[in-house]
Amino acid sequence: MEPGLKRLEAVLAIARRGSFRAAALDIGISTTALSHTIGRMEAELGVRLFNRTTRSVGLTDAGRDFVARVTPALTEIRAAIDGVRAQRQTPTGLLRINASVQAGRAVAPLVLTFLHRYPDMQVDLVTEGRLVDIVAEGFDLGIRPADLVPRDMIALPMGQPQRHAVVAAPKWLALHPAPASPADLNPDHCLRVRLPNGALLRWPFEKDGISVPFDAKGRLTVDEAAIARAAVLDGAGIGYFIEADVAEDIAEGRLIRLLPDWTPARPGFSLYYPGRRNPSAGFTAFLAMVRG
Repeated sequence: MEPGLKRLEAVLAIARRGSFRAAALDIGISTTALSHTIGRMEAELGVRLFNRTTRSVGLTDAGRDFVARVTPALTEIRAAIDGVRAQRQTPTGLLRINASVQAGRAVAPLVLTFLHRYPDMQVDLVTEGRLVDIVAEGFDLGIRPADLVPRDMIALPMGQPQRHAVVAAPKWLALHPAPASPADLNPDHCLRVRLPNGALLRWPFEKDGISVPFDAKGRLTVDEAAIARAAVLDGAGIGYFIEADVAEDIAEGRLIRLLPDWTPARPGFSLYYPGRRNPSAGFTAFLAMVRG
């Protein structure tokens, strides 16, 4: 018996997530059902695809070869299905979007409008800090800050330019002088920010057309804005944030804004996707809404 499409999707989900539990959540079945599915498939193929322990799941050599061969084939099958669906006048199906947390918040109102307008559509909006390969992980669209969009993707600007904010807690400023310019910053007092692509953020200060990148060298490195905010509120040092993430704290006096004239607006989020030969009607409709 040849493996069915859903079982092939299950194999790729486990390979992608490295976990039966996470893969089961992705494809909407129970962990037990997924385990039985893979067990039957391995029995029919006569080869083990995964090495399992109580703590981890990894591909066997045969499994790695199988996934490498199946992945492009499934990509073509999805494209064929999208091509057929594109011939429908009414958008239907599932649209999967991967975004940063902040980008997810920004696109959420548009997603809700889209769902109201197209009742036969479903949207799976996944927010996470890491920058994923949206093609390899089965997403239709990605949303990230414009400067983090992979170069081989088609990008569409979305939303307004964003400002950033440099902030510190009043209790921290009671013990340290407030900087008048980036040159006054002590790098050791500044939290380091890890970007979704793994690189450390160079704080992009700018004034009167002069760019002054700054390398923070604080003892704490974070990749999630909520954790960084909590640390700065606790007096851990100076933080660099998207303005919206700390606007309420600034307004309420919990955080004090520093160097406001050195943080001009920068490009906002971009929606991005690979070139598609036969985009589905739902995909096309969503892009049309983003373009306004």
